[in-house]
Amino acid sequence: MSDFWPHGEIANLYGVMKDDGRSERAIFLIDKNGIIRYIDIHDIDEQPENDVLLDLISELEPDLVYLMENDDEIDNILKKDVVLFCTSWCPDCKKAREWLTENKIDYSEVDVNRYPKAAKLVRNWADGNLVTPTIKVKDQIIVDYQVDKLEEILKTNRKKGRPSI
Repeated sequence: MSDFWPHGEIANLYGVMKDDGRSERAIFLIDKNGIIRYIDIHDIDEQPENDVLLDLISELEPDLVYLMENDDEIDNILKKDVVLFCTSWCPDCKKAREWLTENKIDYSEVDVNRYPKAAKLVRNWADGNLVTPTIKVKDQIIVDYQVDKLEEILKTNRKKGRPSI
């Protein structure tokens, strides 16, 4: 849950509110009995690893981690010509969606926060980092929003007599 200043009651309660009214990025996993089972505090600009959290949550509440590892669903999406690996909140993901739509490129979208298998793929392609957007065009990977690379790949496909994907 978010807890922004001037509210900050929860951040104060858990000791993660800074003197300037901002909180650290803090993750507390609390079980059904109200016992804190995990604490992870980062600088606000750091993003913790979702895999670690999902593993911990699945240990505490195996039924809560719904079928995010649906390999068939991800495998079917990966067969598509253009796949956008993204998050709902990423500004560059929004730009990539708009660019693909404006250029009439048929694409499938995968939220890396919802599908750990997709997040692992992106990390493999991005030297261990979870970079969004990452775009798979046929067998080529574009890490981050790079219009020039997208245009280059699509132009190459057009020259070879292929549709623009």
